[in-house]
Amino acid sequence: MMYWTLVICLIIVAVVLLLAVVTTSKAYGYKHTVDPLPEERGDKQQTGPKQPQ
Repeated sequence: MMYWTLVICLIIVAVVLLLAVVTTSKAYGYKHTVDPLPEERGDKQQTGPKQPQ
């Protein structure tokens, strides 16, 4: 009985570790983008409220 519990625990640990590795590798592969500044967008879109300087 003790060996079955150990085997099940090791399988759960392996699955959690595998999911953590897959998630981390996908996160490093994600390409982050930044919205352009309002001056760079052109006249196609409306600009938001004026920012105080």
